[in-house]
Amino acid sequence: MGKNKFVYVCRECGYDTVKWFGQCPGCGAWNSLDEELISKKSIIPGSGGEGTFRKPQPITQVQGKENDRFSIDGGELDGVLGGGIVPGSLVLVGGEPGIGKSTLLMQVAFNVGTKYGKTLYVSGEESAHQVRLRAERLNALSPEVLLLTENNLHQIIGYAEAIKPALLVIDSIQTVFMSEMSSAPGSVSQVRQCAAELMRFAKQNNIAVVLVGHVTKEGTLAGPRVLEHIVDTVLYFEGERHHSFRILRAVKNRFGSTNEIAVFDMQNRGLVPVTNPSQLFLGQRPQGVSGSVVASAMQGNRPILLEVQALASTTPYGNPRRLASGVDFNRVLIILAVLEKVVGMHVSGQDIYINIAGGIKVDD
Repeated sequence: MGKNKFVYVCRECGYDTVKWFGQCPGCGAWNSLDEELISKKSIIPGSGGEGTFRKPQPITQVQGKENDRFSIDGGELDGVLGGGIVPGSLVLVGGEPGIGKSTLLMQVAFNVGTKYGKTLYVSGEESAHQVRLRAERLNALSPEVLLLTENNLHQIIGYAEAIKPALLVIDSIQTVFMSEMSSAPGSVSQVRQCAAELMRFAKQNNIAVVLVGHVTKEGTLAGPRVLEHIVDTVLYFEGERHHSFRILRAVKNRFGSTNEIAVFDMQNRGLVPVTNPSQLFLGQRPQGVSGSVVASAMQGNRPILLEVQALASTTPYGNPRRLASGVDFNRVLIILAVLEKVVGMHVSGQDIYINIAGGIKVDD
């Protein structure tokens, strides 16, 4: 029996090498190389003579048609997706643990199942009993929502091909694996190959697939960077734990705008869309208090009123502190430099704290 062979794969760009480097030679990222066991059998999704061979054809002969979308709630979520979920698309939803990703997708599976046919919800992290408890709390029990607790991707795709659901939900991509590969679930190679296989399945069968993705402590999606390039849509679920509202933001969308956001209120019965976010963000603003102003920021096609809080305090140290939450830190430094140079405000000896109330992030 021969020795096992290992290779180091960059989680950012997928570069592989037999020797470990502190900095990836491919993309220059630091500490991004993970050790993985080389599989005896090379897995290439869609290879091996499977599938239908298609000949090149003039683009003018390709039949054009409108994409039929699954309208989920007719409001906030549909606006972020550009009008609804497109059949055959691959959507990735990322967010911190406990932010409400599984709650959101259970509601989506219920709404799609009751309107457009069966949906298949695959849980690789929870038992069937735990998922049912969540569905009961959300009042999302329906015979059109099929539940499967499985981690083997080939088993999942086999059931999906037999059922032909309108929507397939995978919770989460870091827990599924392909048995032909010897690396552990959640590794760079497993996540990359599983995502590519799910993309092939979605396109060939015209079935919408939604993936749940974990995030790292830096706030980025865990796994290889190629994962975000494979999928059609990337959604980030944001929010603060001590606030009840959540923000769903599109950072990539091949079928719509990436400037739209959806605001939800986390309640006992689930996520409730907020039609007037400005009222929510300004609801607890104190009146007549210095250091607090109302500003307007464009989020997609609608303006949102936000509370901007600022505090300046004389620093006891040589180097003053600059902290910004919800706004770009470099932009804050530019504004302070303009105030110092042009307006004549002496802020070089002041600690400056800037915050957007409610935890929302703006780039205006």
